[in-house]
Amino acid sequence: MTDKYNFRRKLPKIAVRLILFLVLFGLSFVFVYPFLYIFVNSLKTGDDLYNFTVRWIPRSLDFDNYRIAVSIIDYWQKLLNNFTVTVIASIGQLISCSMAGYAFARYRFPGKKIAFFMMILALIVPIPTIIVPEYITFANFGWLNTYLPLIVPSFFGYGLKGALFIFVFRQFYLGLPRELEEAGKIDGCGFIRIFTKIVFPVSRSSYLVVSVLAIVWHWNDYFEPSMYITEKSKALFSSAIANISAALSLTEGSLETTTGVASSGIDNAVLFAGAFLVVLPILIAFCFLQKGFIEGIERSGLTGE
Repeated sequence: MTDKYNFRRKLPKIAVRLILFLVLFGLSFVFVYPFLYIFVNSLKTGDDLYNFTVRWIPRSLDFDNYRIAVSIIDYWQKLLNNFTVTVIASIGQLISCSMAGYAFARYRFPGKKIAFFMMILALIVPIPTIIVPEYITFANFGWLNTYLPLIVPSFFGYGLKGALFIFVFRQFYLGLPRELEEAGKIDGCGFIRIFTKIVFPVSRSSYLVVSVLAIVWHWNDYFEPSMYITEKSKALFSSAIANISAALSLTEGSLETTTGVASSGIDNAVLFAGAFLVVLPILIAFCFLQKGFIEGIERSGLTGE
């Protein structure tokens, strides 16, 4: 009797958890579906791709799509280019935005409210509206066809989504107890020592959140690289994917002879393969960082007050 009574008491909780599990599973499928769709279609042959009876399980796997995509995109060179820009720009934003966020959270200085308002304004103003003066400025510096327009602004708290990262750091620092820094001041620590020895070790979750966001946005950015970089050897993944259709049409004859599949059927499959190769490094990185990223979201103020 006791076991039956305990089971009846736990039944509502079990039902609620089951419903919650089903809801979360449905929502997760909505986000996972595009990646599954891209991956499955990247392995299809030309016949399977345009056969409406073949949905999720191809009749035969065509891994040659990935070989063609790697060749057309010049994958390994673009991977190195993307990695260089993404890592350096992300490091620059971590340094500059964390210090700016700390200043907004802890210090009082003349024009602080105006500076904070301008930062929020930079967050909501779209980049295309100011791209012309930026382009002229970087052209006068002789920075066109280099990665400097994508990297240098990051070290000054600007760059891609810099204002958002400053806001994230500010929200996190506002939640830190001031006693930690006051104890450092009593021991004779200056700003740099307090920031590096006291504030930074307890702020790793916010750094992880900003790191993930910065890496994703810099990796996927298309607009700015397309404006400043025109040389193919320096192009990034975004422009390579945008031009893959044109490259395929130019090599239509060679595709048909090397693969034995009608070029009209393999074109889109190669596009899917190229798209999946581009997002694959980000997916791998997120698999290792997801736990810390979720914990950092909860502690960084993005879901707080």
